[in-house]
Amino acid sequence: MRIFFRKASPVQLQFLIWGFVFLFTFLTYLPEDGFGQALTFGVINVGFYALLIYGNISLLFPRLYQKGKIARYMLAALFLLVSVGVARAILYITVYNRFFAKGKDKGVLNFQTILYFILAGLIVYVLSFVFRIAIDYFRLKRQAEQMLEQKSQAELNLLKSQVQPHFLFNTLNNIYYEAYREAPRTALLIGRLSDIMRYFVDESPKEKVSLATEVKFLENYIALEEIRVRHGVNVAFHKEYEDEVFIPPMLLMTFVENLFKHGIDRGAPGNQICLSLTREGGHLLFVTENRLPKDPASTGKTGSGLRNLEKRLTLLYGDRFTLSTTHTATHFHALLKIPLV
Repeated sequence: MRIFFRKASPVQLQFLIWGFVFLFTFLTYLPEDGFGQALTFGVINVGFYALLIYGNISLLFPRLYQKGKIARYMLAALFLLVSVGVARAILYITVYNRFFAKGKDKGVLNFQTILYFILAGLIVYVLSFVFRIAIDYFRLKRQAEQMLEQKSQAELNLLKSQVQPHFLFNTLNNIYYEAYREAPRTALLIGRLSDIMRYFVDESPKEKVSLATEVKFLENYIALEEIRVRHGVNVAFHKEYEDEVFIPPMLLMTFVENLFKHGIDRGAPGNQICLSLTREGGHLLFVTENRLPKDPASTGKTGSGLRNLEKRLTLLYGDRFTLSTTHTATHFHALLKIPLV
């Protein structure tokens, strides 16, 4: 039973509660009225109880009381109590007189009978608030348990996801040492690839990373991109910042990706790119420049990287950043300025 209560949904719990209410009502009638009458009036009573309770907690309370319409709520509650009380009294007397009355022992529909059912309904109406609190409690408890289960599953998935990358890192390191004896340059590139993959796994999920870590990631990426350009690339990367600075990860990567996607002609010599990363007071300034390729078709279609970056910057800084691009007949310039506090 404890396991059922822990795993049951709020709907299942409500069915269980109404089952107990019906059983209690049925057993109350059974000793004096017999099985048929107990079953009939058990169903009638539970039906009217449900009408009062759900009429309040699902309709009147959320739509009137919680919206501050107190007077309307009181009038609607009074109307519900009276109408349900009258309907219950009429149905109760009608069913009793037609199917269960013996001889002259018939029920009489009068003011006292109606008042009795209204007052009985008032007690149920008050209990509807307890019913609502109980439902909310079980719903919140179930949600908390589900969140805990999801958290545990996420942690397990995270541990599983870390196994394969770490295995790969260790394998790359072993290949690095093997390659270093025969081809030091190849070994260096393997080491850079390992650093990039480690950055994706260990650093990119963080809210912020040190600027030194981000720069190292950019340098590794640039070095790996350079080997894909047939005639090489002249890269100038100016860095000027002293204090330890932290920025969101992958924030500068879009500019560098665009340099190699759209600012490099991989089949022609003379490619040149310039990058400048400086701190100016409370701001970080990142500027890139590249020569425009003679054959624009060789650089591929323009992507949506800058548009996505602008959306991310808006979420991070609101309107406290500057993102701009300009070009001349021979060069393309991009500028990003973000606050550091």
